[in-house]
This record gives sequence, C-alpha cells and structure tokens, in this order.
Amino acid sequence: MTYQARHLPQPPTRAEVDALPGAAVLEFGTPWCGHCLCAQPLIEQALAPRADVAHIKVEDGPGQRLGRSFGVKLWPTLVFLRGGQEVTRLVRPQDAQALARALQQLDAPA
Repeated sequence: MTYQARHLPQPPTRAEVDALPGAAVLEFGTPWCGHCLCAQPLIEQALAPRADVAHIKVEDGPGQRLGRSFGVKLWPTLVFLRGGQEVTRLVRPQDAQALARALQQLDAPA
C-alpha cells in the first residue's frame, strides 16, 4: 500500500494497529489542518517508492481514542511502526530528509 490521500472513514482499533505486520506509517491529522495540508506533498513523495510500507491516514480530534493512545498532541503526527511497534515518530515534518531518515529506521534490524 502506498500513500493514501484520504483519511479512513473508520480508524483501526489500537489492537488492530498493534497486530499490523511489516512496516507502516500511521498518520494522524485532519482534512482541514493547515500543517497537515502543507505536509502532504512531502509525505506523498517520501512514500511513493515505498510500496512495502502501509500508509494509514487517521482523522484525529477530541474523543478519538487511537490518537490519544499514541499521545498525539499536534498534527500531523506520523508514527512509524514495524510489526505494530513504534520505531520512531515525526511531528509536523517540514523536510524530505526527516521523512527519509524515519523510513530508513523501519529498514534497520530490530
């Protein structure tokens, strides 16, 4: 799965996220957030060559349990997962190099 432009209509549960196989990027934000909108071209560019990384775009906000379980406070927050476990995270990414470094961490041996 590659870059997803739209937020999921129904977010996964924490148990579903914890059970994810392989590499994944969990992106928390909203469709109207200015920071989220500005980051989209960078995220899309970084994920374009990475068909091996699942991109899960979750709309966050008050009462959204998944974002709270990850301690999300600012948007966008990208949580990089391997086998359902957090490897690293980026908050409000502003350059392609930061995204590339985070993706490289998914490739590092556990």
